[in-house]
Amino acid sequence: LTLIATAFIALSVSAQSENFCIAKNGKTATIIIDENDWKGVIRAAKDLGDDVRKVTGVASPIVDYAAMSSQLTKQAHILIGTIGKSRLIDSLIRQKKLDTKKIKGHWEGYCIDVVDGNLVIAGNDKRGTIYGIYEISKRIGVSPWYWMADAPVVHQDELYYDDGYEYSWPAVKYRGIFINDEWPSFGTWCTKHFGGINSKAYEKVFELLLRLKANYFWPAMWGTNFNEDDPESPRLADEMGIVMGTSHHEPMMRSHREYLQRKEQVGPWDYATNKERVDQFFREGMERNKNYDNLVTIGMRGDGDVAMGKGDDAENMKTLHKVIDGQRKIIKDIYGRADAVPQLWAIFTEVQRYYDAGFTVPDDVTLLFCDNNWGYIRRKGTEKERKRKGGLGLYYHIDMNGGPWNDRWVNTTTVPKLREQLNLAYQSGIDRIWIINV
Repeated sequence: LTLIATAFIALSVSAQSENFCIAKNGKTATIIIDENDWKGVIRAAKDLGDDVRKVTGVASPIVDYAAMSSQLTKQAHILIGTIGKSRLIDSLIRQKKLDTKKIKGHWEGYCIDVVDGNLVIAGNDKRGTIYGIYEISKRIGVSPWYWMADAPVVHQDELYYDDGYEYSWPAVKYRGIFINDEWPSFGTWCTKHFGGINSKAYEKVFELLLRLKANYFWPAMWGTNFNEDDPESPRLADEMGIVMGTSHHEPMMRSHREYLQRKEQVGPWDYATNKERVDQFFREGMERNKNYDNLVTIGMRGDGDVAMGKGDDAENMKTLHKVIDGQRKIIKDIYGRADAVPQLWAIFTEVQRYYDAGFTVPDDVTLLFCDNNWGYIRRKGTEKERKRKGGLGLYYHIDMNGGPWNDRWVNTTTVPKLREQLNLAYQSGIDRIWIINV
């Protein structure tokens, strides 16, 4: 995942200039934030303060801009904020002291510079700022894996930033993982340490993803309901900056487990015969999660991650057209426009046959192509497909439990193969979504 994370960032430029002292002689630079900024940004800024402690033994204190604005020129500080959300950053831009032209218009872009003796981290949006913060954490020696894999932190008495002006933004828009086949490993670990697969466990996963510059997540779904087991989980994801989705066969922000627990109420998982109640099930899921940052899976497969219908592709495609029409109407009813929220259609297993036979979805929907479950992509993006408004994505297995036999990453998914296949996908225009099954 570390290798994947390094591929996410397309551009990073630095030029030598004055350095900035973060820590020396038992003293650390104060971090200044605006309390009006995103909660996820403030949280990450506090992480940076504690990361300084991990390295030096002394934390960087966190102070609100309103309490410090008159003292900014008196000593060196770390100034952190999101453009348009931070009065501190906006003030530097108005005074033409901070150059943000290079990141203007770029999703999740951030820049880092030394301005008037202060270290400045500014982002175009919430995650851009968060990534800039965690980039400094990484530079001072705190690995993204410091907690999840016990990566050691080497003690330093002094810390400096001397890399000059830098700017960066992601090459792939949505980048993340799917915790699939979560038992016994992930589930047992969560139960032992957190009492279950809940928000306390996911908080650690979300932080790891953000430190690795990821932004997208499909939660564990074998025996758990992300949204219902602990309602704090989706709220926390949104606050921290993680875009939530659901797996390739779980449409409209509903887990399959949620359906199984309502099977008598909802009725058969069959759109051809039970459209009204299935639509209501979809609508309830979208209403519940509408205020969060989501990337919505649309389409429909059969009950239990199998082909829909009785094996007749032509009949299944007719039904699938009705499914997508119904889902788009629900989205329009809730958001005002059918394309108001990003959506994907997963072209997985038998759905690849439907697509090859000419089945398609609205132009704003991302086509999520898949590997062959053994770590080789099944197709590249064509010139026509690359022109789609929704773009192209990739669902890729590092680990696969399923017929005809399991494919375990430690045996088959070598790092060179992983890099080769992801690069092949990227070079052919598959750059809207990368979701990795782990």
